[in-house]
Amino acid sequence: MNPLTTGLSAKEILGVPVYALTQDEVLNKINETISRRGHLHIGVVNAAKMVNMRRNEVLKKDVLSSDLILADGMAVVWASRLLGCALPERVTGIDLMMGMLRQGNEHGYRIFCLGATDEVLEKVVTRITDEYPHVKLVGKHNGYFKEEEEPTIVAEIVEMKPDILLVAMTSPKKENFLARWSDQLGVPICHGVGGSFDVLAGKVQRAPETWQRLGLEWLYRVTQEPTRLWKRYLVTNTLFCLMVFRQFCKSMLDQRRK
Repeated sequence: MNPLTTGLSAKEILGVPVYALTQDEVLNKINETISRRGHLHIGVVNAAKMVNMRRNEVLKKDVLSSDLILADGMAVVWASRLLGCALPERVTGIDLMMGMLRQGNEHGYRIFCLGATDEVLEKVVTRITDEYPHVKLVGKHNGYFKEEEEPTIVAEIVEMKPDILLVAMTSPKKENFLARWSDQLGVPICHGVGGSFDVLAGKVQRAPETWQRLGLEWLYRVTQEPTRLWKRYLVTNTLFCLMVFRQFCKSMLDQRRK
């Protein structure tokens, strides 16, 4: 067990230990980790990923290799409440990334950006430089590389000695990469942020706050790309609800037997 997570409370939700922390608590833990030159591999889960973890053993193993797993989606928070192991709030990958940038601007964190296309990456670098001038961007690399290229990229990250590595690649590639390399990078904070660079670059519009509070970010994404996304979300959301319902029924039966 990572000593930096000792004493923190994790709730088991559908077999996944999700930490019961607020975003402010996570950011405090990140600051502590960097100041102590420790190591924290942060993972996040939403309904779709939890469904895919049931289908994909490698993805499940990679996610569970994280030191700190957080609830990225409101569906996971609602499930925790229904199953009697309530989480305080959701901590999304993108909100946590923005919090890291704000803290980085205050403390002068060194950050390496890995992921997205070169075009998106350039826009991300420009925005971070403009809005967070005290953040030290020590390196960047696009997310379109083959597995055999990974050792070279890892060597570059090690050489740059960042405090934070932001990995903006799709699942399961980011989980695979971090599971293979996070312990060897010497980076205090490794955080998989998925499509957050696309949002930061203005390529993708994030759902309004009202939609976020209602847990409807997935529906907002479907309205942006209905042909590509409607079936994916319909299937994963339905399966997630079934998984939660089965766990709830099992919990009720177990209680009656006691």
